[in-house]
Amino acid sequence: MDSASDAYRTVLLNSEGTYKEKGSKFIGFVFPVLDETEIKEILKQLKSKYHDARHHCYGFRLGADLSKFRFSDDGEPSGTAGKPIFGQIKSFELTNILVVVIRYFGGTKLGVGGLISAYREAAKQAILNNQITQLHVQSFIELEFEYSNMNRVMRMIKELQATVLKQEFEERCSIRFSVRMSQQEAVLAKLDSLHYKHKLITNN
Repeated sequence: MDSASDAYRTVLLNSEGTYKEKGSKFIGFVFPVLDETEIKEILKQLKSKYHDARHHCYGFRLGADLSKFRFSDDGEPSGTAGKPIFGQIKSFELTNILVVVIRYFGGTKLGVGGLISAYREAAKQAILNNQITQLHVQSFIELEFEYSNMNRVMRMIKELQATVLKQEFEERCSIRFSVRMSQQEAVLAKLDSLHYKHKLITNN
């Protein structure tokens, strides 16, 4: 993610794609993911379900800043599986994504070039069968105010195009909302100027 931007591209769904070459079958799987714990669980489930496949190769990238990534050849010759899979993640400029390609060996060796092409194509087809969307990094803010200020606050929330996550309207009211991270400083400055009690929520 560009430091001046809070936008990133990711996938919305689970999807599959297949590629066949000289009897070998390559099945690609795409998953939207948020952390490595989730990734480990998905890999465990795939290895259990497709236990008869010879290789379970993968690549993933996490974070809007694209900082965390890894890929694995899972026994294939170095650089022939994980790297081309991850190459497709980079090519589509995606993050918060796991791509796994499993291989059923067909009896004929494909060679280094053949393997790279096959893993790349299976990953590509699985991504193409998904829906790519652009999302924005969010900041979460909690605001407290008097009931008498309700209309003013709700009007401000609408003007900010914020997403209301939680609200309580009693004698003392509170509302939790999210805005794009690029708006965070301006929103906090506005709340300061209005003397509303507020705080950033680090774990929504």
